[in-house]
Amino acid sequence: VGCDRSKNLVDICGEKNFQALVCDALSVPIRSGSCDACISIAVIHHFSTAERRLATICELARLLRPGGTALIYVWAMEQEYKKQKSKYLKGKNDSKDKEEEINTGIAQTPFSDQMPDSSSQDSACSDRLLNDSKDEGCDAKPVSDTRLPVHTNRTSFCSQDLLVPWHLKGGTKKKGEGVDTVSFPEGSKESQELSPVFHRYYHVFCEGELEAACRSLDCVRVQKSYYDQGNWCVVLEKL
Repeated sequence: VGCDRSKNLVDICGEKNFQALVCDALSVPIRSGSCDACISIAVIHHFSTAERRLATICELARLLRPGGTALIYVWAMEQEYKKQKSKYLKGKNDSKDKEEEINTGIAQTPFSDQMPDSSSQDSACSDRLLNDSKDEGCDAKPVSDTRLPVHTNRTSFCSQDLLVPWHLKGGTKKKGEGVDTVSFPEGSKESQELSPVFHRYYHVFCEGELEAACRSLDCVRVQKSYYDQGNWCVVLEKL
């Protein structure tokens, strides 16, 4: 059984005759202790506080039967590990089409530069957590006035908390056709309207961070923790 926040993705699963439902990772509508195994891939890094990220791990643990296992993947801050670059960084010189397939977009100006009344202090604060940063070198700001950096595609991360631009290709797609069925000059008003950019929040995990969160729970045991192509991964067992 699969689940996702996106109804469109769940609909695709339905078209392929897979069992899937729309749900929230913080409240999965499946009874406790009913799963032999759970997989969480590229989900937890979208939650904006440590408390919410831990709550999603607790929810995975709730679903598992005793002895059941869970696999968690999150995006790593370290895209270069043990002197080896991840495929994400190695893909920097790939074709534009390849980059669009990944959906992480192209180089963007910092988010603070796109917002009105930005200042050097806002830029200095941009690397901080949304709510609970304790850095002394930067005065606290209300959450509504927080600035986050926008990530440049295929580069190392400059902050653990950032926005990743997602570019939607222009035009309408019909069955049997390619994505770009309507073409307008790049940068034109029509092109911008057909190719909107959405900024998705990410918290990229530092080494040991995901494992430490998992070990803080009494109901699970960490079987394995490892790095895999720009991701930190943990295998849990329900006690």
